[in-house]
Amino acid sequence: LNQLVKKKKFNTAQAKHDQRWLEQEWYSAGADTPLSSTLQQPSQQDSVLSSRFPWVRLWHRAQKDQPAWEHEHYGMEHIPGFTLSHLENPRSECNSSILDTIVFGMLYVQSIRQGCPRQLLVCTDGHVDICPMSYTAAGQAFSSAPRSRSSNSTFSRSADTPSIRTTDPLLVNERDQNSMYQVVPGGAGGTITDGVPIKKINKESRPLVGAGILGLVLVIAAVTAWCYYIASLRKADLLKTELLDLNKDGFLIRNQAGGIVFKMAFRSGTLDLDSCSKQGVILHCSRSDGRRVKFFIMTVKPKETVMCYRVRWEELESDRPVEHAMSYNGSHWYGGAETAVQHWPVAISGQQAPKPFVTSDVYSNRNDFGGILERYWLSSNATAIKINDSVPFHLGWNNTEKTLYFQARYQDSPYKPLPGMPPYAELSYRVCVGSDVTSIHKVMVRRYFPKPNKVPLEAMFRHPIWSTWALHKKDINQEKLLTYAQNIRKHGFNCSHIELDDRYTSGYGEFVFDPEKFPNASSMFQKLKADGFLVSLWTHPFVNYDSDNFGFCVEKGLFVMEPTGQLPALVRWWNGIGGILDFTNPEARNWFTSNLRAFRSKYGVSSFKLDAGETSYLPWKFRTRVHLPDPSTFTRRYTEMAMPFNERAELRSGYGSQNISCFFRLIDRDSVWGYELGLKSIIPTVLTISILGYQFILPDMIGGNAYPNRTYGNGKLPDRELYIRWLELSAFMPSMQFSIPPWEYDAEVVSIAQRFTALHETLVAPRVLELAGEVLNTGDPIIRPLWWIATSDETAYRVDSQFLIGDDLMVAPVLEPGKQERDIYLPAGHWRSYKGERYDNKEPMHLTDYAVDLDEIAYFLWVQ
Repeated sequence: LNQLVKKKKFNTAQAKHDQRWLEQEWYSAGADTPLSSTLQQPSQQDSVLSSRFPWVRLWHRAQKDQPAWEHEHYGMEHIPGFTLSHLENPRSECNSSILDTIVFGMLYVQSIRQGCPRQLLVCTDGHVDICPMSYTAAGQAFSSAPRSRSSNSTFSRSADTPSIRTTDPLLVNERDQNSMYQVVPGGAGGTITDGVPIKKINKESRPLVGAGILGLVLVIAAVTAWCYYIASLRKADLLKTELLDLNKDGFLIRNQAGGIVFKMAFRSGTLDLDSCSKQGVILHCSRSDGRRVKFFIMTVKPKETVMCYRVRWEELESDRPVEHAMSYNGSHWYGGAETAVQHWPVAISGQQAPKPFVTSDVYSNRNDFGGILERYWLSSNATAIKINDSVPFHLGWNNTEKTLYFQARYQDSPYKPLPGMPPYAELSYRVCVGSDVTSIHKVMVRRYFPKPNKVPLEAMFRHPIWSTWALHKKDINQEKLLTYAQNIRKHGFNCSHIELDDRYTSGYGEFVFDPEKFPNASSMFQKLKADGFLVSLWTHPFVNYDSDNFGFCVEKGLFVMEPTGQLPALVRWWNGIGGILDFTNPEARNWFTSNLRAFRSKYGVSSFKLDAGETSYLPWKFRTRVHLPDPSTFTRRYTEMAMPFNERAELRSGYGSQNISCFFRLIDRDSVWGYELGLKSIIPTVLTISILGYQFILPDMIGGNAYPNRTYGNGKLPDRELYIRWLELSAFMPSMQFSIPPWEYDAEVVSIAQRFTALHETLVAPRVLELAGEVLNTGDPIIRPLWWIATSDETAYRVDSQFLIGDDLMVAPVLEPGKQERDIYLPAGHWRSYKGERYDNKEPMHLTDYAVDLDEIAYFLWVQ
């Protein structure tokens, strides 16, 4: 409404009725020169103003042609008009600041301060005075009171209206005060008895009235918007906690520099932000899509450079899943589980609806998750996430959206709620953000992973393990075992121990040697011991239905049961059908352990290779002695069976089993080159389970298992070149394991094997043993990715064919058939190659087509 601003006080005592507006200096919006300085004659002013300011023309004509108070717009105080500066009224009892607005020659006076009663007096000369009356009544009196008109005077005074006098110099005129003023009667609760009638608004003024109303609406809207904006700011501040921003559809986390490093979307519902409140470091919300939920985010700062957030969403309705979607956010992710097709970093393909994230045998079920599994992922953006153990966790993905789906549900799932608890799904996890990927991983491992309490025997690190499996499969007997041992010594190889694999017993689930295959087991063990060989035995958690021990186990209730608990749950595994021992049952644990101890005491068995143990071998619906909300807990209970024998024990499955303190073997490898359980999959798999906290790693048998139809070249033995490259890579792993022996090929292969087993013993094993001792305190990997020492190098995050042992030994094997060269990525630093070459590079280097002969592996040592 402020089109013009008055620059001087309104001095009515010096003004004439029809010339008053000329004597005031009025300014148009944004102008520096008063209109009166350029418009000297009323007629000129009228014509010019009529084109530039139509509403001023109406006002001027009201002054020229008729008295302002008899103009048809008289009393319409909401029509846009002139706005004067604030006028202090010295006579006011409230001494308040008055906002004065000229409307077509009339002066409307409004009290700003509440509780200051006033009465409006309008003089025939345009003067005003302020007298005590009701503020509300004043507005009513001014805008709606009827006015009387006469032919001789423009504003007659009612006989009932008292005459009011004033001494205010701004309001006193030459005329007599009694004839100068007319009271507009009214007051608090009073009535109007006389006044000037309201004229009907003509057509010319209606746009002005509309403009005024529209302006008022816009002002109200602006004020409302401002209030909403302020409330939004307060809500936005409420929904921020440290570096995390929460909205109804999810949340995002920023790093210290302000960059977005983590995004999580809510897929199963949106939060009602009006239900959110904040108490200290905890942000609570209680509703989602009109239903009650329990949601909170809690901020934890474990160290100065790390910020962690505990997130929990629990539904309060049965069988309603909770699902969140984690965006890759342009970063590389690592961790999760061993898989049949292993990549580093994680590579997903296609789309997968969330499925149970439980341990599985990926050799038999290649689309499942592997036997070594943890609910942990790590990002190149220095972000890590750990899903809580209590969550009925299902994992899915969408390669198009570059998103992982984290879901909690009980329906159509092997997960079960605790006894007596409703099936309310809960998705809870921890997200931590740090300064770099290496440091944030160290924090996560120290806080959330158990650690080994001792290191396995040194011999397992220094000398190869020799298994009978890939060479003889089930066709093993006493004579073949003794011959195998003799050939190891004959060809000059050391031996940690020999693993006597499958089918040394008459049936599966028995703990005595097959008398036909091993007619004199005691003397065999004495012979092996005399020759300096220790022997470990293959074992498993199954008792087949045709085993002599099956009836005993049924009678004693040692098996996992079907849901009613009345009958044992029969399962199919790769060697038949039988029951699976319930390792939550103390009686079953004792029976299993006592049989293993009997083997040890009777024959001098050094240890055991505990095969299987994955959740995938449990029935879909089952019952155990101790309730298992998370079926993968069964894997944990099985791995605990290795603890009495962990100095030389071997496991292939693990879930929260980092503290078992024994070697964990990769699932069986096929004798192929590729990423699907082949040679190329070894480095990504070893790096993955290292990130998951398993540091004592056995990379399975050199050359693979030579299974029919899964062997490169379709021969009885693995391809010769493949075998040599596999041997070279295994020499730089924490432990080596032969099954198909090098003498099955030729003398050159034997020579290469002798050289690399010696290199392992002298170069690799001392470093690995030193790092193994540190694992007990730190949990840091022994086999490390290149980004461990190059956190700011994007290329290092994508290298999946090289690795570090500690920080000072980098290995780059050849993994392609027919190649005797490879490209090598060399991180910045001071390196010396195995050939004696020196590289002092301040920036990372790429060595293109670096020559590596068939009997070589490229490796580089850090030098000071």
